[in-house]
Amino acid sequence: MTRSHSFDRPPTSCPRRLCFSGDGRLRPMWDIGDRRAEGERDLSIATLWVENAAELGPGGTAVVRLAPLIPERWARMRCGDAITMYEAQPVAGTGRVIEVVAPRPAPPDTP
Repeated sequence: MTRSHSFDRPPTSCPRRLCFSGDGRLRPMWDIGDRRAEGERDLSIATLWVENAAELGPGGTAVVRLAPLIPERWARMRCGDAITMYEAQPVAGTGRVIEVVAPRPAPPDTP
């Protein structure tokens, strides 16, 4: 499942000090609103690609695509939903869903 997000975080509030590659190597955790029975956040992992840029610097703004590790957990997300990115504490970024695309079927195995 691919989701497109507007992603931004003011440079002064961003814990990240270095750029990260926009090629899908980053797999941060996301608060998409799920809660555990005890009420604490239940974070979800999604690979992140930056649209039209090789990297994103601290506090940068970009449109990104996410590929959730467990797509079913993201099924209720809709355009306009707010999400929060974590690499550790504190918050590493925020985003807003701007597009939802269903997962593509995997290509068949070839002998």
